[in-house]
Formats: sequence, structure tokens, C-alpha cells
Amino acid sequence: MPVSRHLIALSAAVCLAAGLAAAPATAEPRPRTLAELAEKHHKYFGSATDNPEFTDAAYLKLLGSEFGQTTPGNAMKWETTEPRRGVFDFTAAEEVMAFAKDHHQKVRGHTLVWHNQLPAWLTGRSWSADELRAVLKNHIQTEVRHFKGRVIHWDVVNEAFNEDGTYRETLFYKTLGPGYIADALRWAHEIDPHAKLYLNDYNVDGVNAKSDAYYKLIKQLKADGVPVEGFGLQGHLALQYGFPAGVQENIQRFADLGVDVAITELDIRMQLPATPEKLATQATWYADYVKACLAVEKCVGVTIWDYTDKYSWIPGVFPEEGAALPYDENLRPKPAYHAIRKVLGG
Repeated sequence: MPVSRHLIALSAAVCLAAGLAAAPATAEPRPRTLAELAEKHHKYFGSATDNPEFTDAAYLKLLGSEFGQTTPGNAMKWETTEPRRGVFDFTAAEEVMAFAKDHHQKVRGHTLVWHNQLPAWLTGRSWSADELRAVLKNHIQTEVRHFKGRVIHWDVVNEAFNEDGTYRETLFYKTLGPGYIADALRWAHEIDPHAKLYLNDYNVDGVNAKSDAYYKLIKQLKADGVPVEGFGLQGHLALQYGFPAGVQENIQRFADLGVDVAITELDIRMQLPATPEKLATQATWYADYVKACLAVEKCVGVTIWDYTDKYSWIPGVFPEEGAALPYDENLRPKPAYHAIRKVLGG
């Protein structure tokens, strides 16, 4: 016996109502992370990290979820990676690399040639130019080879100039002359031609004697065919000295040389105690620095020098200063975090 049209309609209505009642409520969308917001601009947003912090589960959860890039703060420096001549140890660096891989993060290598954190076997004796050249080449190429294909950028030479634009009188400069910079870049490129090779320094945020020296050097290196492909602005700022003028202009002029620019170690410290007024100014500065990077196509990304005041290097070096990062010591976001989100479109 055929079922009436009325019963069919009634049955359909009952099923529809039941289905609607059973459907779960729509969940609130998850806020986009800083990494995801930066990706919309074709840039990365990252945080440095260091090995002692890898025992802090709450810290690691935020590091792995909020940031799309990381830099080992100390694990790739010479005293750690070659503590004895010709004896290399990448254990600490590999811990950071494994975390980055597990969380789909890009890694910047920091740093191959620097005048600080050198092992005693290197600094405790004199070297002929030929001896030191061989030691330097071996160190650079061994480390780059070990991480080949896993590091997107290398800070090949770090902090090569004084504030007045003269060369810093490092072991390498005094023994090898200024040509050590070009040699270091060539040696790294020989091993990993796909990694972008950077020069990196602080107090080069705006146009000044120090950034002028890098501009002149990079222009010359490019003309000589040396594989310099990036310039890193560390971005260690302090409220008491004022925001540097011409940051975007400075980033743009290096981009116009044909190199990428990265903000590599951004933090903005203040004289303690922190106050709402200081935190508001800090937030504005973070926003302005990120805006400057967003405005230049070849500014490829921003790295803060760790993301939380809990692990900041500032108090240990600048007494009575600190509160430099977008998260406080309890891993809570500060006004700076929200200001960065807003600039990125969050």
C-alpha cells in the first residue's frame, strides 16, 4: 500500500529536526598564530631559543605553536661546536634542530664567525695567517656541512664593525685582514650553495656610520662576486635611547643592493621597574619595527631574541634593565604581543 505524501513530508521533517538537534555547535575559530599571520605577508615570525629552556614544557608549547622559525641562541657558536681543535660536538644544536623539525619551523644558523664565545684553544695562543686561515675554513665548512639542507640562513660573520664604522679588531681581522669576511662567505657557499649567507650586527637599525660601513662592504662584495645574500639587523633596542630613525629607509637601501634583509634578534628593553607607560611605548616600538619589515618586500622575516622575559639575556648583561620581550616571565602576552598581532593583521 503506497505511503501518503503527508506521511513522507512529516517523516522528512522529523529527520531534519533530529539531525539539526544532533549537530554539534560550531566551535570558535582558533586565533591565528604570529607565524600564520606573518605567512600571509610571505614572511616568517620566529623566536630564538636556548637549550636550558628545553626542560620547560609550558615554554616549549608556546615556542612550537606560535612561531614559524627559530634560531639557536648559543648552540651553534664556536665554543660549543668545536670545544677542542678539530673535535666537533653538535649535540646541543641537534636538540634545537629536532624541535624545529617536529614543529615545522625554519632554522637560522647563528653564528659561524664571531669574536665572542670562542674556545680557549683558539684565543689562548698566537696564529700565523696561514694557520688561522686553515682553522677558520675547517670550522666553517665542517659546521655548514653538518647542517647542510636544514638551515635556511647562516649568520656567517657577526658584528664585524665598531660603532664608528671601522673594522672591529678581532682575532680574525688582526691576523687575516678584512678579507676574512669574503673568505668566510665563499667557504660557506662552497658547502651549501642553497643557504642564504648573512652579515649580522647590532645598532644598524637606521642610517648611521655603522650601517653605512655594511652598506659599502656589501656593495663591494656583490661587485666582486662574493656570495653575500643577506643583511641581519639584530634590533636590540632600549627605550631610554629613543627609537632609531629611518628603519624602513635603511632596510630598503640594503634590499636595493639585491640582498635579503632579516630582523634577527629583536628585543626592546627598559629601565626597571616596568610601568604601563613604558610597556605601551614598547608595544608601539615593536609595531613600528615590524611595520618597517612588512613595507619592504625583501625583508624576509622577524626573529625576537627569545619570546619571554623569563629567559631574556638582558638582565644578566644590563643591570636594572629588562622586560624586553612580548611575553612576561609567566608566559603571559604583554601589550607588545597584541601590537605585533595587530600589525600582522590579527
